[in-house]
Amino acid sequence: MAKLRVHNITITLDGYAAGPNQSLEHPLGEGFGEEMHAWMFAAMRDLADGKGGVDVEYVARSEENIGATIMGRNMFGPRRGPWEDESWTGWWGANPPYHNDVFVHTHHLRPSVAMEGGTTFNFTDEPVETVLARAVEAAAGKDVRLAGGAATVRQYLRAGLIDEMHFAVAPRLLGRGERLLDDLGDGIDGYRVAELVSSPAVTHAVLLRR
Repeated sequence: MAKLRVHNITITLDGYAAGPNQSLEHPLGEGFGEEMHAWMFAAMRDLADGKGGVDVEYVARSEENIGATIMGRNMFGPRRGPWEDESWTGWWGANPPYHNDVFVHTHHLRPSVAMEGGTTFNFTDEPVETVLARAVEAAAGKDVRLAGGAATVRQYLRAGLIDEMHFAVAPRLLGRGERLLDDLGDGIDGYRVAELVSSPAVTHAVLLRR
């Protein structure tokens, strides 16, 4: 049975997964720069070079058996409200790293966008249960990755739909922005910490459904 998996979500010691005021200049919000994900970029380079290590292992696992992706509007781009036009096709250039169907939650629909490398962005305002069912169908027997951002992860947690979560806890305090695990109520029940492993850069935590 297909699983819904979260991977490589970097959070600060005080639980923030993004800074405030996301914009084109600050894709992850103010104060939450690319240095927060430096561990992941380094691991991706090492993986491509055939090198090993703790961080490399977790990045490699995030790509295994993934057939479709779900993300929120805020992860797809910095704009809010109605689309000014449909020229924006994500942060990742002509060949995004997903290489599968990506379902983008938004209140403002637009036609699907097919990119190089097999990525197609599909825009939906359907409930999370419906979107997951569509993603499972598109994944054709593989698992579905929930890419973020924080608000979207919380939606799926509240609905009890996530099977596996991997967070990378960075040794930094932010103090403001968007926290990942706030206001979940019973949504966090039923999970256990299956792994807690540190590298020189971050601490990896994996939570599995009981």
